[in-house]
Amino acid sequence: MRKTLFCLSTLTLLALQQAAFAEAPKVVDGRFVTADGMTLYTFDKDTTPGVSACTGGCTSYWPAAVAGPSDKPSGDWTLIPSADGKQQWAYKGHPLYRYSADKQTGDMKGEGFKDMWHTAKP
Repeated sequence: MRKTLFCLSTLTLLALQQAAFAEAPKVVDGRFVTADGMTLYTFDKDTTPGVSACTGGCTSYWPAAVAGPSDKPSGDWTLIPSADGKQQWAYKGHPLYRYSADKQTGDMKGEGFKDMWHTAKP
């Protein structure tokens, strides 16, 4: 019984650790998405490369595309400080965000929002 409980607790711990780490964005159907397939966006007010203009209440609707502690930037991919002090993915200097109204894989409800938010593309 102890051996079974130990194995189950070990598997649970591994699953939680895996879920805690983000993966680098990837391209699906010509747009950038998170590891779980959620669409990523850019913000027109991000005019200084590597600096997010989405702060305060903006981050409630447009959370940063957060990198995991083991993620490493390469090529056009960089990591910048997000508003909450974590590391945020940026592509060619443009910070990337998720949209809180996107609930399912493939949702792109933030595309064209207030003519300032756009689906991130390579």
